[in-house]
Amino acid sequence: MRSKDFLSISDVSIDELEALLDKALQIKKHPEQYRQALAGQTLAMIFQKPSTRTRVSFEVGMWQLGGYALYLSGTDLQIGRGETIADTARVLSRYCDGIMARVFGHADIVELGKWATVPVLNGLSDLTHPCQAAADFLTLKERHAKLAGLKLAYVGDGNNVAHSLLLAGAKLGVSVYVASPSRYRPSAQVIERAAGDAQRTGARLAVVERPEDAVKDADAIYTDVWTSMGQEKEKQERLKAFAGFQVSPAMMKLAKPGCVFMHCLPAHRGEEVAAEVADSPQSVIFDEAENRLHAQKAIMVELMGKR
Repeated sequence: MRSKDFLSISDVSIDELEALLDKALQIKKHPEQYRQALAGQTLAMIFQKPSTRTRVSFEVGMWQLGGYALYLSGTDLQIGRGETIADTARVLSRYCDGIMARVFGHADIVELGKWATVPVLNGLSDLTHPCQAAADFLTLKERHAKLAGLKLAYVGDGNNVAHSLLLAGAKLGVSVYVASPSRYRPSAQVIERAAGDAQRTGARLAVVERPEDAVKDADAIYTDVWTSMGQEKEKQERLKAFAGFQVSPAMMKLAKPGCVFMHCLPAHRGEEVAAEVADSPQSVIFDEAENRLHAQKAIMVELMGKR
């Protein structure tokens, strides 16, 4: 990759993203070929937010590549006691071969990337979730001979997941329609950035307020929790705002035959998705969860394997 870091889907070109997905498929099919790809290397994993999938997939992924992953919670670091992110980045760069961080503010991951001399990977920030998007499109790539021309409908909060789906879909030629209440629309800056790639690939991007307008003829319907970590005080307000946005069996019927249901997990059955959908044969949510492992292994091999 041209960039040292993987902070956003914006960090990779159209060709690089396509190549990254191809590499992830290769690693998934032939893991034995990559067992020593990162032998002797160490990944520092910073967690401002706890996680199931992010921690396990990165930790297992590094082990399967022959390396070691070091878990660092907020209480393990001196950042909470006044040490700057810049100093933390420079210190960890002297010990480790890469840094993965799961943070609240996107500015923190950008600051880490600015000062670290080793690759920095975004495990999640409030603005983007690029590793999740890589896993999502890997999941679709396994089911379709060609990604370009597909339609993905996202129903719910225009959050970090929606942002990364828009950015990645635009690069891959996948049309992305987002249905969100007006107050919870995706960032206009993200949409503008994605629009440039969409013009080159022919993808269509749209933000609408009615879920029905997004899911019509979709190849995939995607949703996420309505109340993310750190937004607990807004829960009642959000439940009211998102009434009518639950992905239900009736909503799935508005899409193409064979449409799959997608979710980054954890899922709140009965809120953003009906249990009948989440646990139906159309659901690929656990394929996505598995593909976090393979997509992230590809990202780490690409960034850290060249050191």
